[in-house]
Amino acid sequence: MGWLVTPAKFLVNEILSEPAYLIGIITAIGLIAMKKTAGQIIGGAIKATLGFLLIGAGAGLVTNSLAPLGTMIQGVTGAHGVIPTNEAIVGIAQAQFGSRVAWLMILGFVVSLLLARFTPLRYVFLTGHHMLFMATLLTVVLAGAGQSTVVVVAVGGVLLGIMLVAMPAFAHPWTKRVTGNDTVAIGHFGTAGYVVAGAAGKVVGKRSRSTEEMELPEGLRFLRDSMVATALSMLVIYVVMAVLFLLKAGERTAFKAFATGTGATTAATGTGNYVMQSVMQGLQFGIAVAVILFGVRTILGELVPAFQGIASKVVPGALPALDAPIVFPYAQNAVLIGFLASFTGGLVSLALLTWVFNPAFGLALVLPGLVPHFFTGGAAGVYGNATGGRRGAAVGAFLNGVLITFLPALLLKVLGAFGKQNTTFGDADFGWFGALVGNAGKAGGGVGVALVLFIGLAVLGAAVLVQKRVVDTGWDPGAARDTLMPREDAAAGAAGAGDAPGGATAYPKIAPPEGAPAPPPPPR
Repeated sequence: MGWLVTPAKFLVNEILSEPAYLIGIITAIGLIAMKKTAGQIIGGAIKATLGFLLIGAGAGLVTNSLAPLGTMIQGVTGAHGVIPTNEAIVGIAQAQFGSRVAWLMILGFVVSLLLARFTPLRYVFLTGHHMLFMATLLTVVLAGAGQSTVVVVAVGGVLLGIMLVAMPAFAHPWTKRVTGNDTVAIGHFGTAGYVVAGAAGKVVGKRSRSTEEMELPEGLRFLRDSMVATALSMLVIYVVMAVLFLLKAGERTAFKAFATGTGATTAATGTGNYVMQSVMQGLQFGIAVAVILFGVRTILGELVPAFQGIASKVVPGALPALDAPIVFPYAQNAVLIGFLASFTGGLVSLALLTWVFNPAFGLALVLPGLVPHFFTGGAAGVYGNATGGRRGAAVGAFLNGVLITFLPALLLKVLGAFGKQNTTFGDADFGWFGALVGNAGKAGGGVGVALVLFIGLAVLGAAVLVQKRVVDTGWDPGAARDTLMPREDAAAGAAGAGDAPGGATAYPKIAPPEGAPAPPPPPR
């Protein structure tokens, strides 16, 4: 029987256990199901495999770039500080959990299709990178709780499938308010922030006029480039922390900070060299994240169409749930107001962590990064504007900034060794769901599995209830605002925009950030 066992071992140990190969194989299967040509199948599988390898390469760059910053933060504050960057923590986790993440992601997508087919939650989540991020998070917290590989993949796959259909449902009343129709859903794990922003807008902005009647400077548009925004935010953070570390620790200690990372070989030789090394490390972080993003986009450029083709056959008529930038064109000024307000919320929350919650509860310092605050803050601004105009955009996005600062700090408590990587998951849903699952999993064994599954079923049940009682009944969260300030009036001053389908105001459109999906066409 050796002739049969040897090839089987080779298949399992050398191919199926390698996540890069596994992703390529799954992509090929999806393309075959879509009846693509042999050249398209081979090319798509190879590109997806190379994309996964790029993620690993970028993760190494991220680790090298963040090591000196961690030394500086601890030296200045005496506390552990992190920069939430989804791509970075996912890239780092792939080295240890890559195959489990891949299997969990595949199973989770299958579970989500079954739920979409047989429950009222008819959403197909097509934001592939967030699918990958949540799969990684669930793998890390379940494996960190001591669960076996089989349990991690099986239970994690069920939880992922539930989240893929539940979160679009929770946000859908607010999403319909933004888009004015029922043709697309939001598929992004910043949903808690968007719902909070929409609810805040409903409370504070009943008579506040739309953000689209404002003129904002063109000079801020460059922040829509994710690589520029990442590099700029890290450059500023690095230089500020380097100067503070130099003033507090002195030259002898501070100059050695850049010898702590595996990518650095020598300490700084002088103050000027020390500052410029800080600048270079910030730029290197931007490059590292860009490499990981390119890897993710390379994978998803092949994997998502394959998933989408399969989904269209399994769940006909389901709504596509797409990335957060899908709402950006509906309120361009709200995006920038939301970003600035969310970043402000992050700074205020950082101050509270520094002076109150770190000393009292040992929570890590979560530093605000421009990228998570731009994407989730910008989307939160759009949701807040839809229900509460300018005040809604500002207040809603500010609260989003608070959420994406405190929730990652709580999440770090359940990430085990990954909580010391100077980075973590950044968006709101990763924080609250990961913290719940991680703490439940700490019970261990069958009890831990039962608690984790109970959390998943509770989320699923709540989503079904929202779908039946709120979404399907046509509840409009901005109806009260419309009686005080019709949306048509808000459109009048915004460059003569016309009406969008479904009664929504068609605001002047801007192109989403690079890599974001294009907005769906209006229904015919």
